[in-house]
Amino acid sequence: MKLASNRPAPSLLGPVLQNTLPQPGQITIGLVGRGITASLSPLMHMREGQRLGLDYTYHLIDFDRLGLSDAQLPAVLTEARALGFSGLNVTYPFKQAVLPLLDELGPDAAAIGAVNTVVLAAQTMGHNTDCWGFAESFQRGLQDVARSRVLQLGSGGAGSAVAQALLQGGVGGLAIYDTDGGRAQALAARLRDRLGADAAAVDDVTAAARLADGIVNTTPVGMAKLPGLPLAAACILPRHWVADVVYFPLETELVALARRRGCRVLPGGGMAVYQAVRAFELFTGIKPDAVAMAATFQAAVAL
Repeated sequence: MKLASNRPAPSLLGPVLQNTLPQPGQITIGLVGRGITASLSPLMHMREGQRLGLDYTYHLIDFDRLGLSDAQLPAVLTEARALGFSGLNVTYPFKQAVLPLLDELGPDAAAIGAVNTVVLAAQTMGHNTDCWGFAESFQRGLQDVARSRVLQLGSGGAGSAVAQALLQGGVGGLAIYDTDGGRAQALAARLRDRLGADAAAVDDVTAAARLADGIVNTTPVGMAKLPGLPLAAACILPRHWVADVVYFPLETELVALARRRGCRVLPGGGMAVYQAVRAFELFTGIKPDAVAMAATFQAAVAL
């Protein structure tokens, strides 16, 4: 539908919407982040919406491509709501920055301290589907691995969700390393207070890796826009299992290295699928077919 005189014209989101507005009855979703052009969220959501007979559209709101600053995040949320978006997914680097911009937080988001799904209704409600998404992926891909002690790299929005999933999934002790040591310490303290967990920030990532059964990367290092390894290659040993939350590319440098060394690996695709499954239900009120969404994802990455 072309722009109507009684509705605001898109400003920041004009290039995204291409001078159209969400129509009545249409479910319009956006993904807010940086370096997200390879994301498969639009494909998974729209294919499932089509399968269910919904008028469902999903747009990438890539701050890099749009030339937006981080300070424009509040304006993007305000505009999306005014234009009739039903909801937003939120990814790097905004999962924690979005918190003070919302009216309410669901119990998951409030406990984790990060949001990746925002429902835009009379009140803006933030949720976290990353924790459940990672837990589902881990259960399916690494169910029987040793987990007495795990090293987690990163303590940002994704890291907060993954840390909770790991500890609730039976990890005995969690060592958290971040280049921002204060942020790692704050996450470890929250996990101890909230879950009574054995969680501690560490400064020596090499020593922590030697003690760990498994290593989980929750940093953005490995993304197409941030290539590389999140820790020294020498830290990865054949006895480790290795998980990554990055999924574009699916085979990150970390996953590829660990695979070559004989480690069991869990790429980020599983978390991407299952967090999308839960987000779709929050946006629509309809339970999607997780198998169908996973099949869409697998077909896309196989191309």
